[in-house]
Amino acid sequence: MVVQKDKVVSWVGIVVGSFLVATGFALFISPYKIVPGGVYGIGIILNNFFPDIKVGTFGLCLDVPLLLISLKIFGSSFGSKTVVSAILTPIFMNLIAYYVGETPSTMFGGNMNLSDDILLAAIYGGAIVGAGLGIIFKNKATSGGTDIVAMILCKYSKLKISNSMLIVELFVITAGFIALGNWKLPLYALVCVFVTTKVIDYIVDGGSSDKLLFIISDKHDELREYILNDLSRGGTYIKSEGMYTQNRKDMIFLAIPRQEMVAVQSCIKKVDPEVFMVVVNAHETLGSGFRSIDKT
Repeated sequence: MVVQKDKVVSWVGIVVGSFLVATGFALFISPYKIVPGGVYGIGIILNNFFPDIKVGTFGLCLDVPLLLISLKIFGSSFGSKTVVSAILTPIFMNLIAYYVGETPSTMFGGNMNLSDDILLAAIYGGAIVGAGLGIIFKNKATSGGTDIVAMILCKYSKLKISNSMLIVELFVITAGFIALGNWKLPLYALVCVFVTTKVIDYIVDGGSSDKLLFIISDKHDELREYILNDLSRGGTYIKSEGMYTQNRKDMIFLAIPRQEMVAVQSCIKKVDPEVFMVVVNAHETLGSGFRSIDKT
């Protein structure tokens, strides 16, 4: 039953993600000729020369050979979700364009015209597309197109998926600059891609704002009392040895929410002004006292 529920949630995520990607393109990117890469970026370029053919239709036509590649490399399970997303996204795009309008002056009767503030359109479009792609990637699929190329780069290299996408999209952005001849549009496209990749990272990698503290102190007993009694948290002792002095000490490993960071630092320094402490950002914190591992 749990497995069946997970499958349903995953497929719902694919549909929602595809709709968000389509919305970002149809409302904020395509109408302003911003070319943020991808097959839909290529579709925007082609639509400039063949305006009677919608951007979503171009995207669907370009997706077909790339989908065949994804089925070969990532398998039928991955490919089935990608196929659904690749089909739904252009359909949603064309439907939104049909009912809402394709140009800034016609969308919602001209009440959402951002022609004088294209930067805002690039930010909104990038955020919405990034949210959609992040949801799709989280469910082990892509929206098709050059996302597949990015996933292949990610699979056979050490690049993060967002960085792989950035490399691929830069090629399409350059093509858009050459084809459309407007030097401002690539700048807006770069803003759009930057926002998209950051939102993808947030959704795929987690948005934890927790901090990890590695503490070396001669007063670890006092710090232990502070952590257990005042913070009401647990910590971990890690056996450590100084490389130069070869003195053995207990290093305290502690995870805390970001909002507690300033107060905790201040109290630790009061307990031991000579403390050695390293603070790093937590990628994701799961377990007792933090986010439940069952919700990942």
